[in-house]
Amino acid sequence: MRHSNEEKKAKKPEALPRGKSSENKQDKKARTKNLDLLSAVDGIVGLADGSQLTPEFYKKAHPYTQYMESKLKLTKEQCVMLALFINLNDCNEIHSGDIARHTGCSNTHIIRCMNDIDELVRRNLIIRSRSSKDISYRVPFDVLDIFRLNKDFSPKDYSKFTCQELFNELAYVVDRVENKELEKEMAADHFKMLLDNTKHLRFTQKIQEFIKADNPDEEDWVLLIMFCHLFVSENYDMVGYHHFKFMYNTNIFRYTKIQLECGIHILQLKKFIEFNNDNGIRDSEYYRLTMNAKRELLDELQLPSLEGKKTLRDIIKATDITPRPLFYSPEINESIRNLAQLLEENNYQNIRSRLQEKGFSCGFTCLFYGVPGTGKTETVMQLARQTGRDILQVNISEIKSMWVGETEKNVKAIFDTYRWRVNDSDTAPILLFNEADAIFGTRHEGAKYAVDKMENSIQNIILQELETLDGILIATTNLVQNMDQAFERRFLYKIKFDKPSMDARKHIWHEMLPDLNDKDISTLAERYDFSGGQIENIARHYSIDVILQGKEKLTLDTLLSHCNNERLEHHDKRRIGF
Repeated sequence: MRHSNEEKKAKKPEALPRGKSSENKQDKKARTKNLDLLSAVDGIVGLADGSQLTPEFYKKAHPYTQYMESKLKLTKEQCVMLALFINLNDCNEIHSGDIARHTGCSNTHIIRCMNDIDELVRRNLIIRSRSSKDISYRVPFDVLDIFRLNKDFSPKDYSKFTCQELFNELAYVVDRVENKELEKEMAADHFKMLLDNTKHLRFTQKIQEFIKADNPDEEDWVLLIMFCHLFVSENYDMVGYHHFKFMYNTNIFRYTKIQLECGIHILQLKKFIEFNNDNGIRDSEYYRLTMNAKRELLDELQLPSLEGKKTLRDIIKATDITPRPLFYSPEINESIRNLAQLLEENNYQNIRSRLQEKGFSCGFTCLFYGVPGTGKTETVMQLARQTGRDILQVNISEIKSMWVGETEKNVKAIFDTYRWRVNDSDTAPILLFNEADAIFGTRHEGAKYAVDKMENSIQNIILQELETLDGILIATTNLVQNMDQAFERRFLYKIKFDKPSMDARKHIWHEMLPDLNDKDISTLAERYDFSGGQIENIARHYSIDVILQGKEKLTLDTLLSHCNNERLEHHDKRRIGF
């Protein structure tokens, strides 16, 4: 059936008349009064059919484009492109050729429109997908809702974003690149836009400080954001090449991979990322954010993995440690005096620098071993107080997790946290492993059981960390005979704490009970071969007696009674069955 010219005109949206008469102006107002976004799209699409997008077309479409401009804050050319994409959105994939066929434009004309299309992509009004063969587009559902509900398009207000909301946006960009809905070349533009609009966040400030100070290549600061995204949003603390390869073209990825494997990438040199350790052995194919980078960049997120509450007790501040006199044999006293001299800050920094110049490890590892109650832990406390060093005491009871793999993470977290503390402190703190025989024991040769393998894995990690330590680690143990020889070799200083000599016992009795006369002190010191800890227990017993019973004068008989109670009697025991 043939249609008349009048019928054909009725099918197309009517172009609005132009004129200078008051009647034409009133007519135009009447026509635009009830416009909404979808009717504006219909008007543009109808006028664009076969129009070749000439200047005459834009004159006729002006009322429609003007309405869309006011609602969406776009240029008239961008409004036309968006209207055409929306009209074709019943297709799963829209191609530039579809627009060319509808408008009657040549492909070169559509290429001239690519800047406008790119802006629509940048503003997430359309999504572009790139495959190995072609490029296609689609309109997101949330944009269709804007047109369906005739809403104003309001760009997101990033100025009030939290750090978590920023990472949600970063994850959205990464997902689009991975799904080929956003060109990898445009990912940096999206990241930069997010950084430019979230300058109130400390994460953004730290990233921009790095960019300004070190002037890294674009792909390098993008990689830093990727590592942060993978840690925060994907919970990956072991990042392989496959986790970020899709973000780079082949040549850039190959060059980045070589730099990382050689340990010379700018992110490694600036201590943002480091090699991952696998059972204490460096793994050159996997990397992770350093603890310092996590603390510096991600502290706003207050991630549980950065709290360190499970494996480290509260920090013992040097200023909170009460001074206490300690009594040693002449040999131990000389060793402790030398160690205290080494840990004085000026000496420590001077020796550390000289060791580095000679290519030696600059960490100081010390082992205090001997029978219980001989002052090993208290010596660490007094050394820390004298040299102004805080103490990070390892909570050994919390290291060993019931979950496979968690224990190794706990051990790594200890050293990661300590490294951050060293970098964050003017004076390096002391990392204290008290009663370390619980984890420094003999390794299991040819381990077959999961528990034994886990023990070996923990020890391998600790051995590797001791090799690369840059700080001060002191371990105490009562059972040195159970310690693996590999650990013995890692300790630079080894000090054996014997029970106090006769003279030392006299000094301890006098320190604990200053009202005791010299004769009674000699009697107690000669009769009982007690450690300092045992003498302290007896002094505490007597103090309790004074409080409960009102005793004010020391009596030797009372002290002898407490001494006898302190020393357990070991009678011969008959074995069961004999």
